[in-house]
Amino acid sequence: MQLDPNDLKAARNRLVRVQGQIGGIVKMLDEGRDCTELLNQLSAASTALTRAGFIIISTGMQHCNNNNGSVAEREALEKAFMSLA
Repeated sequence: MQLDPNDLKAARNRLVRVQGQIGGIVKMLDEGRDCTELLNQLSAASTALTRAGFIIISTGMQHCNNNNGSVAEREALEKAFMSLA
């Protein structure tokens, strides 16, 4: 299923922020920062990635609903959704 990139702008923006967070985490590792700080940042990045995934899946489900998507498309989205849960 092909989705319009404009419909995924929020997910893209979130992923760009996560990309910056991951760079910061790597820098923190290189600097030998406190493990509690690292874990907090890792948790934040993980949550942001999960939320981006939910945005993408939600957009796909809306697309299937609006365009009478096939059963296979809906099942694939359901499987992807469950992998994030």
